[in-house]
Amino acid sequence: MSALALDWSNTSSAGYPTLFAGVLIGSIVPIVPTGALVGAAAAVAMTTSHLSLPLVLLLSVLGAAIGDVVTYLIARAGSEAAIRRLVRGQRPDRLINARERFAKHGWQLVVIGRLVPAGRIPVLVAAGAVAYPWRRLLAATAIACVLWALAYAVLGIVSGGIFDSPLVATLIATVLVLVVTGAVQLVAKRRERRKS
Repeated sequence: MSALALDWSNTSSAGYPTLFAGVLIGSIVPIVPTGALVGAAAAVAMTTSHLSLPLVLLLSVLGAAIGDVVTYLIARAGSEAAIRRLVRGQRPDRLINARERFAKHGWQLVVIGRLVPAGRIPVLVAAGAVAYPWRRLLAATAIACVLWALAYAVLGIVSGGIFDSPLVATLIATVLVLVVTGAVQLVAKRRERRKS
């Protein structure tokens, strides 16, 4: 419980709202590198007493989960427009296939979409467009966000465990996140090329 009993009047505690807001906004509009933000916060938590690692993880999961649900709800509310966008230029059976895929493997798609760079928004838009049940989405999103936050926090923990300087650990964590993200994107692109 000592992690929750922080002095919120201390300016170093501004890191928590910044982390939460950054992950939340980045989960709705992908303009913030949320993985790098989580890794950097974990690195700071490992090298200073300014942030608590359990709170970094908790706020990262909450921000990501809320952002994902908001993205899903936006797609669900505008489902006709989302459907038209998804099937524009595609065969009519594409929507039927998407519904079938979500019926059989919906939670897996949500989890993988969260973990694969640039996969989350298309999966959430598709889930909203095919009216994937929100209760199933909430459970899948919770699992996905926990795994996602842990994966990126580990990069920050590793860099924070190696370097004593918070600045160096944060920079290394950010670079590690960007390298891992780039490598995953490269592998995904090569697989797509092989399929086509």
